[in-house]
Formats: sequence, structure tokens, C-alpha cells
Amino acid sequence: METETSRIIVVGAGVVGLAVAWHLARAGAAVTVLDPEEPGSGASSGNAGAISSSSVAPLAMPGVLKQVPGMLLRPDGALRIPPSYFPRLIPWLSRFLASARPARVAEIADALALLQAGAVEQHRAMLAEEGALDLLRETGQLHLYFDDAHLAKDAGGWALRQKHGQRLEYLRGAELHAFQPGLSPRYQLGVLMRDLGASTNPRRHAEVFARGVERMDGRILKGAVRALITENGHVTGVATDAGPLPADRVVLAAGAWSAQLLRPLGYRIPLESQRGYHVVLPKSGLDLPRIVVAADRKAFISPMEMGVRVAGTVEFGGLDRAPDPRRAAYLLEDIRRVFPAASTEGAEGFWMGHRPCLPDSLPVIGPVARWPGLWCAFGHGHLGLTGSAPTGALLARAMLGPAPNTPLSAFAPERFT
Repeated sequence: METETSRIIVVGAGVVGLAVAWHLARAGAAVTVLDPEEPGSGASSGNAGAISSSSVAPLAMPGVLKQVPGMLLRPDGALRIPPSYFPRLIPWLSRFLASARPARVAEIADALALLQAGAVEQHRAMLAEEGALDLLRETGQLHLYFDDAHLAKDAGGWALRQKHGQRLEYLRGAELHAFQPGLSPRYQLGVLMRDLGASTNPRRHAEVFARGVERMDGRILKGAVRALITENGHVTGVATDAGPLPADRVVLAAGAWSAQLLRPLGYRIPLESQRGYHVVLPKSGLDLPRIVVAADRKAFISPMEMGVRVAGTVEFGGLDRAPDPRRAAYLLEDIRRVFPAASTEGAEGFWMGHRPCLPDSLPVIGPVARWPGLWCAFGHGHLGLTGSAPTGALLARAMLGPAPNTPLSAFAPERFT
């Protein structure tokens, strides 16, 4: 354990950066968090709220190549690549498909299982320390299928969950509809995971972490980081519009923008924006105690403080393309398919955010070997909320001690060089 106070700058006030800063501040470091926007206001604010420690299956699974034509041809597809963006995405897709080899999938699942183990418990501990346990719902998740043939299409992912300890319950027919009233009769099979958690307000969840950083004498500053400052082969601070800020160490947790700051240091990280959408139904009329997931549409229907949030429809289109309002209409259609009686009156909060997505679904966590003083915590994709608390604890121990049990080699940026 280090004895001298470390000056650490965390670049990025999303939920991952804030969890890292929270754990660093708790361990005694002098922490400053920098972001051009308010804490938790980016992709961290708009997710489905799931805290899914058993989500260990990568996006690239065996057989994924068969799905690519559908991604291009269906405007309403749950996973969408606009044709005009496809040429730019080809290098990323090549790595993505290479990650779908069965042996590689098993390695990725093992690494995600190690990282996310105990995620619900770690969120609970952080929220309890901040007096905000009302944010955590521990009622599990229910995934819906039409029948056994439909479920078989996701057999690989469920097998990985079970291999890593997830308990599954299968609800069929009348039992399913009694358990979750209001479902469309199209769904006759449900897979229930009782021990998963959810946030009732992801933005407030991140803001609570930010408040904790400040409570422990850390600083949250609004400002854009334009570059990493280097001197004699070390990263020694950050350049901002207000001038340079020196640091003993810098943690890069800038989400989908992280690769841009690494590029001048010679790293070409294949980071894409996994553009996620949501809408909120303040008057849905649904009795919904837990997250319900429609497997056919990959749509998450989540009960939250502000109403029922419908999230999904992953889109690859880069950081600059304008949001597509049609995606909101597709989400409203999704909830009507699942809950025909749901009211969409007053639907609001159409939102699109940039989730940082790497082709192997593994985040970049740990030190940058060629640049002492620089650490990374980005690339969690759609699992940013889940992975935030475990990543914060892991990185703080790696930086300040005692050494963590989880090896960081699987998450190193050097895997892309």
C-alpha cells in the first residue's frame, strides 16, 4: 500500500470513471475528475439499468456472420449498421468476427466473469456508503422467448452464463403469464434470473458516485481534456482549455472518446460507438417489478423512478451521425409487441448515447505499458453500469495496493498491437 498521497486525474465522469474515482478517493488518493459535461450525463444516463454480473457472452458469438446481411437490410433491426457506414466499419468487423471463434469466446467469457463477479454486491456496498440504497432493485431479470426453438438460438449464451454460476429458472405457458401479467400470448417461455440487480435511475446512480468522490475530498471539474501531457516517456498530466493539469497518474475513462486521446501515443484502439436508444413511458400502466427482456428484439423493458424505460436497438454509426428518430418508433412498437395493453401516452425522453464498444467485448483496463503514469478504464460497451463498481475496485487496488487477485492481462490495451 502506498503511503504518500497520489495526485490522480480521471478523464471522464461517466459511471465507470466515477466508480474508479470513488475507490481511489476512498483509498486516500487526491482525485480530480474531468469531463466537458455533467457527471453521468452521457451514455451512463441512458442505459437499461441492468446490473448483470452473469452477462459474460460477448457480442461476437459463433454464427454471428449469418446475421450481418440482416443488419444491413433491415432498418428496424435490433442490431443496425447503416449501409453508408459499413465500409468504415470493415476493419472493426474483421476483428469482431475473429473474436467469434469458440476458443476465443470461452476466454472472453472467463475474463468477463472474473471482472463482473459480485457486481450487485459491490454496487450495494457503494450505494449503502452513500445512503442511496433506494437506487438498487434486486428482483432479477426475465428473458422472453416464443418457444424452445426460439430459445435454442441463444443456447450458447445461456450455456456460458450457467458455466459461470448463473442459476436459471424456466417458466412456461400459464406459469409464465401468471408470474408476469400482461404479456403477449406470443411468449410462452421465460428464463428467470432472480439474483441480478438493476438501478432505478442510472443517471442518479452515477451522480451518487460523484457526490461520494466530493465527500471524500475529490474534485469534479467541468472541462474538456484536449491531450495527454508526456515528459521523458511518462504521462505527467492533461492539457485542458484552461491550461495544463499535472498529475502523478492519469486514468483514461472517456468512454467512446478514449481512443482519440490514446492515438497520439501510438495506440490504435479499435473503439466504436455502440449507439444505444431509449424512450420512457411515464404512464405505462404496467405492473413491472423487474426488467423484462424480449429476446427476439433484444429490447430491455425496465421499471424506473421516471416510468418504464424501453432500451435497445444497437446501431453502429460513429460519433458524428445524428440520432435516428425512427429508432424511438421501433422501441414503442417493441413494447406493444411484448405488452399489448401498455400505454404509450406521453412517451418522452427519446435518447441516444455512445457506448464504447470493442470488437472482443472486453474493456481496456489497466496500465499502458509503453507510457508509465497512464492507466485505462474504458470500452465496457452495454455493460458499463454493471462493470463500473468492479472496475473501480480492481483499478484502485492495482494502482494503490494491495494487488488485486484478478489479472489485468486480458484487458490490456496491448492486445490490439
